[in-house]
Amino acid sequence: MAAIMIQKESVDFLNKLKKNNNRDWFSKHKDLYTKAQENLIDFADALLREMNKHDNIETTSGKDALFRIYKDVRFSKDKTPYNTHWSGSFRRATKKLRGAYHFHIQPGNSFVAGGFWGPDANDMKRIRQDIDANYDDWRKMLAGKTLVKTFGQMRGAQLSSAPRGYAKDHPAIELLRYKQFLLKHEFEDEDIYSSDFLDSVNDTFKKMRPFLNHMSEVLTTDANGVSIID
Repeated sequence: MAAIMIQKESVDFLNKLKKNNNRDWFSKHKDLYTKAQENLIDFADALLREMNKHDNIETTSGKDALFRIYKDVRFSKDKTPYNTHWSGSFRRATKKLRGAYHFHIQPGNSFVAGGFWGPDANDMKRIRQDIDANYDDWRKMLAGKTLVKTFGQMRGAQLSSAPRGYAKDHPAIELLRYKQFLLKHEFEDEDIYSSDFLDSVNDTFKKMRPFLNHMSEVLTTDANGVSIID
C-alpha cells in the first residue's frame, strides 16, 4: 500500500488562505479547503493506525483528531476568521495512560509535540511532590540520550519564582517552576512532503512515550507505586 502523504496542495492552500484570510475568499474556494482537509484526515487516520500498534489511543478517527480551521476570535486581538495551519491531537486511552500527542503543519513552523499542556491543581501538586522526592530520577529521564537527541530539553511555561511551599534554593527549583511539561520536535518544510513523513512522525511520538509513561505513573500511583485509579 502506498504511503499516505501530505500533499503539496494541502500546504499551498494554507499559503493562499494566509493572504486571503476572509470569509468571502474562503467561501469561493471551499473546494480547495475540502480537498486539503480530506488529505489531512487521511494522513491522521493512517497515523492513528500506526500509533495504536505501540500505544492505546482514545481518539477514534483522523477526523476526530483534526482541529477546526475556524478560529474562536472572541478573546483574540487578531480577528481573522481562519487558522493558517493544520493541526490535531491524539488522546491516550484509559485513566492510567495520561498525556496527549499533537501535530502541527504550517509552512515554516511544522512540529509534533506532546505531554501535559494544562495540569489541573491536583495533578500539579502530585507532579511537584514527585519532583521534590525524586528529582535525581527526573534529571536522569530528561537527560536520556534519545530524548535529548529528539526533543532537546523539556519545554513549557514556568513560574517566575518558586511555587508555594518550596524554597527558592530547592535543589530542583528549575524543575519545580514548570507549569507545563512538553516535548517538541520540529520539521523542515521539505520533510512534510516526504513519503517517510508519516513514519517519522510516528517514530517521534514513539520516542516520546517513555516520558508520557513516567508522567502517567506519577499521576496515577502513590509513593509506594500503588495505583490510586479505580
